[in-house]
Amino acid sequence: MIETHNWLAEQFEAERPRLRGMAYRMLGSLSEAEDAVQETWLHLFRSDMSNILNLGGWLTTALGRVCLNMLQVRKSRREESLEEFVYAPIANREVGINPEEEAELADTVGLALLVVLDTLAPAERLAFVLHDIFCVPFNEIVPIVERSPMATRQLASRARRRVRGFEMMKDVDLATQRDVVDAFLAASREGSFDALLAVLDPDIVFRSDNVAVSRGAVREVFGAGAVARSARHLQKHAPFAQPMLIDGAVGIVIAPRGWFMLMLPTIKGGKVVAIDAIADPKRLQQLRLAVLSD
Repeated sequence: MIETHNWLAEQFEAERPRLRGMAYRMLGSLSEAEDAVQETWLHLFRSDMSNILNLGGWLTTALGRVCLNMLQVRKSRREESLEEFVYAPIANREVGINPEEEAELADTVGLALLVVLDTLAPAERLAFVLHDIFCVPFNEIVPIVERSPMATRQLASRARRRVRGFEMMKDVDLATQRDVVDAFLAASREGSFDALLAVLDPDIVFRSDNVAVSRGAVREVFGAGAVARSARHLQKHAPFAQPMLIDGAVGIVIAPRGWFMLMLPTIKGGKVVAIDAIADPKRLQQLRLAVLSD
């Protein structure tokens, strides 16, 4: 019995990194991912090993069901109280994770992707993550989401369209917008006043909603010089800032530890003429978000 338990523990530990990566992308929270992996281990420990023919596949299915339950509970809580709404990618407040580790993890996974995934329905998110990111065959996802094979494929397809923003593509020059936003972020990271002035319209206006102001953002700033001085303060948040598609245009997601904000720049003639900082949960839920293709 002890030998069997030790063998099982060894096999599970070998699978832990893969399971942890899956759970993190499905849940967007490292602490919840660790909880899901641990619960999967408990399910395995209590199971009859004679019925498990493919341990890796069994663990994927068990983890998927655990994560789906957690996502459904999270969704119901949000529906009960909008004030408690928060995107999962910035809900990590574990003592064991420092800002540098968090920034590296967000950069590796893709902060924008995590934010968009958190707008999907639980079953859509699960089907997309398992199939499109981890290449799990649909026939193995079917029993997890408890849908027909065709319905399971549709779940992943809908999620794919949302993630890639197919439903909100506009007749705009996204490449030019991306260049301007990238230049703005690079100048902010470097704290370069001159580089910021080069990308800002002389009459630019920066506006923040009430929630963003409560978290330290300025209410309203006019003029390139004043906005450039304010933007240099983004330097400390630079590791947590990434471009993403917001309502069909290139915007910025900023998610340092404990809070979340979107910046919507208005770009004309290769210059940023306005920036709106949005952190109000009700407004965030109304925006359509997608990942920018490289």
